[in-house]
Amino acid sequence: MTHMKRSQMPMFWPVQRKGKVFVVSPKPGPHTKANCIPLHVLLRDYLSLAQNTKEVKKILNAESVLVDKKVRKNHTFPTGLMDVIELPAMKQYFRVFINKRGLTLNEIKEEETKTKQCRIQGKRTVKGGKEALTLHDGRTILSNKKTSYNVGDTLTISLPDQKIQNHIKLETGSQAIIFAGRNKGTIGTIKTVKNRDNALVRSTIIIETKKGVIETPKEYVMAGSFSKT
Repeated sequence: MTHMKRSQMPMFWPVQRKGKVFVVSPKPGPHTKANCIPLHVLLRDYLSLAQNTKEVKKILNAESVLVDKKVRKNHTFPTGLMDVIELPAMKQYFRVFINKRGLTLNEIKEEETKTKQCRIQGKRTVKGGKEALTLHDGRTILSNKKTSYNVGDTLTISLPDQKIQNHIKLETGSQAIIFAGRNKGTIGTIKTVKNRDNALVRSTIIIETKKGVIETPKEYVMAGSFSKT
């Protein structure tokens, strides 16, 4: 199904909810429907490069749009947090970021398109004793040996070869951003990590910001280096 009712779309999409009934529906992919921007909406409503589906498809079929260094032609492809969007012909480059409303686009320099920060969502041992690290954007990276990487930590990877460039722990003193919940878009410094004692209690993180101290669920926090708000 390529369409859904506008009443069902994420609130942060800059698309009018009245006037028309349907809007493009993101295809299943690296990001969930509630936490993504399909390329159709990104090109038409965020960047104002097209007015309708025909124009969006024309841009994509010309191989004019790259997501994380890969050409994408499907107008329903979902882009999400920290994804790198490139329009080489126009010399414009963006990173999908987040503010208090939801996902947004931050313009970046061309050299910044070479790396991407990804949160570790899962970790398991696979055949040969290697570790498989599942990242927040759906990709999996294999590590040749057991490492100190933990769920919740952030890896800076190179694009498109996915080599690990840096490792940022989700720990006291690290800079972090809240990417979900009522405090989403807030950037600060981790003050305390409170790990749960049992399954009935959520692990939380206390973040110190310019406006005060916030306590939020651990799964809502991404450590990293964030220069734009």
